[in-house]
Amino acid sequence: MGIGQAIATEVAAEGSNLILLARSEENLKTIASQLQTRYPMSKFAYRSVDLQSYEAVESAVNESVKDFGHIDILINNAGLALGAPAAFPDLKVSDIVTMNGTNINGLMFVTYAVLNSSMMERKTGTILNVTSVTGLEVPPFPGEAVYHSNKAAQEAFTNALRNELSGTNIRVLALRPGCVATNFHSVRVGHDKGKYDLFFEGYT
Repeated sequence: MGIGQAIATEVAAEGSNLILLARSEENLKTIASQLQTRYPMSKFAYRSVDLQSYEAVESAVNESVKDFGHIDILINNAGLALGAPAAFPDLKVSDIVTMNGTNINGLMFVTYAVLNSSMMERKTGTILNVTSVTGLEVPPFPGEAVYHSNKAAQEAFTNALRNELSGTNIRVLALRPGCVATNFHSVRVGHDKGKYDLFFEGYT
């Protein structure tokens, strides 16, 4: 279970209705079905969306607001790291673009869409950005130049947005996980078991 699914499960357990956004419709359908079975009193909706496209994000958010009325809490957890443990000069340019597009643009796009869909009008809510311990400290191993920069940018965005919204009742928070043994870290090393183990060895 990844961090996003774990958070969704805990939020559902509190009786909240959930809107799930991610790339994989199949995974979303499975998670929503499991949560609906486990928490039948809550409502669940999901939409497959490319977070690198603002038009797609805005459409998904607006459709969700129509279904649920408004959004009280936004949890920005989507993110990815690619190419580790390759150093920056050895990365594929496409991987750099994808990481920047998802980790920075994606987070800002969703936040912008949610704020302008209902949250700013109501002037109340919570935005939780799942950043990383690497946003505050450079990891002591290769393969982190882009991801570390992305997470540092998320920290800066979180702090600046909090200041800009200080006159409202909208809270802006950061959650900074360390390394968690999920598919996320398998993806970042191309599902190479040796590199995966070496990554965690370097982290610890």
